Amino acid sequence: MSGGVDSSVAAARLVADGHEVTGVTLKLWGGDSDSGCCSVSDVEDARRVAAQLDIPHYVFNFADDFDTHVVEPYVAAHRVGQTPNPCVECNRHIKFARLFERAQQMGFERLATGHHARISSDGGVFRLLRGTDPAKDQSYVLYMLTQRELAQTWLPMEGLTKAEVYDEAARLGLRTAAKPESMDVCFIQRGRRADFLGERIPMTPGVIESTDGSVLGHHQALEMVTIGQRRGLGIAAEGRRYVIDIRPDEGKVVLGTESDLLVDSVELRDLTFTAARPTGRTITAQCQAHGTAHAATLDGSTVHFESPTQRVAPGQVVAIYDGDECLGGGIVAR
Repeated sequence: MSGGVDSSVAAARLVADGHEVTGVTLKLWGGDSDSGCCSVSDVEDARRVAAQLDIPHYVFNFADDFDTHVVEPYVAAHRVGQTPNPCVECNRHIKFARLFERAQQMGFERLATGHHARISSDGGVFRLLRGTDPAKDQSYVLYMLTQRELAQTWLPMEGLTKAEVYDEAARLGLRTAAKPESMDVCFIQRGRRADFLGERIPMTPGVIESTDGSVLGHHQALEMVTIGQRRGLGIAAEGRRYVIDIRPDEGKVVLGTESDLLVDSVELRDLTFTAARPTGRTITAQCQAHGTAHAATLDGSTVHFESPTQRVAPGQVVAIYDGDECLGGGIVAR
C-alpha cells in the first residue's frame, strides 16, 4: 500500500472478496521527497486506509536495499550517459524480490499490488497481460516477472479503468479517493534532478556537435542529456535537431535530424521472459511505458524492427509483446 488510490482500492477489493489481508507500506527513501510513495504523508495515507478497511498495517524498512539496487544504479547510469528507469528496478529488486521474499517468510500466500495489468493462467502457464485501461497499462514496468512471481501475485485492478478506480474509492469513502497520482521519480523532488545528481557525481561539461563534427555549442552537464532530447540544449541551430548520441568518454553530445534518430534494431542486455523465450515469430516491441508497439523480430539479444524506429536511450526498457501478452524484455545496451 503505497498511499495511492490504486493500492487502496486493490486492498479494499480483496477485503470485500473475503480474503485475509494485511497492508504493507515500504519505507524506501530517507531523503527529501515530494512526489511519490516515499513521503511521510504517503505512509500516513496508507495507514489511514488500512484502518478504514480494518486490516493490519505494517511498514517495512527496505531503505538500504532501495539505495543499493535503485538509487545508486540510477546515479551511476547517468554518469555514463544512460537514461535509467528507476521504477522498473524498484519492481525488480524491491517489490517482487525483497518484499516477495519477506511475504513468503511470513507465511502469506499471495502478494497483491495496485498495478494496472492482468495475470491469466493457461494450462499451468501464467501470462502477463496488458491492463484494461490502455492509458494506464503498467505491464511494461512488470516485464521482468517470471513464472515464480506471476504464480503468487494478484493484480486486483484487473477490469478497471483509472476513472473507475477513482469512482470506487469515492464510493467506499477511502481517504485516497481524490489523491492525484504521482508521475515523477519518487526519490527526487520536482525540478531538482540536476541538484540531486550534482550532489552525488561531478557534472561533465563539454561540446555539442553536429553529425559532421562541427561545433554547435557547449553543454554544462552531459549527465542531464538524453537520447532524443530536442529542447533545453541552449543552442540555436537551423531546423529541428535532436540528441542522437552521447559520448561520455569525450564529453560530447551529438545532434542530428529527425531521420538521424531512426534505427533498424536495438541491442538489449539482461533479457528476461515471463515463460518460454519467443522464437520464430513476429513480436511487437514497446520502447516507452505508453508508447507505440512496433512490429519486430527477436534474434538473440537484438530486436530488429520491421520499419525504422526512433532510437531508444541506453538504460531504458524495451518490453516484448504478442498482442496483449507481455512476453518479457530487456534493457537497451546500445
